[in-house]
Amino acid sequence: MGVTILGLLVFMLGANPALFGLDRSPVVGFVQISVFLIGLAMICLGGYITLNALWSGREKSIAADIGFRLVSTGYVISFFSGMADIFSLGNQPFPEIPYYGPWQAAGVVIGEVIIALGFLLLVPHPKRNET
Repeated sequence: MGVTILGLLVFMLGANPALFGLDRSPVVGFVQISVFLIGLAMICLGGYITLNALWSGREKSIAADIGFRLVSTGYVISFFSGMADIFSLGNQPFPEIPYYGPWQAAGVVIGEVIIALGFLLLVPHPKRNET
């Protein structure tokens, strides 16, 4: 849980540095995008480790395996959406200043929704007593 909470703080630092009194630019730049993506990676890693520990040695269900893959896929979608301009896939190719626009923000949000769905699938359900 500690990794997840630290990841949340790093994510908040990247997403809104004004919360910590560190906002120096009116635009969202490369460093800010990188910081919130690193925070998101820490959230994904910490969440996976925490939810994996809840299985406590039991065999994981197919839904849990799919959930892990959804968390990974959601992060990849968020990463490539956030870094689209850096990889010359966005509106501003590399020589220009990266611009975090509405399409990139939508891609990151879609990736985060997929991550959340993956976490929901990773939650272990108690066995039913069929008597």
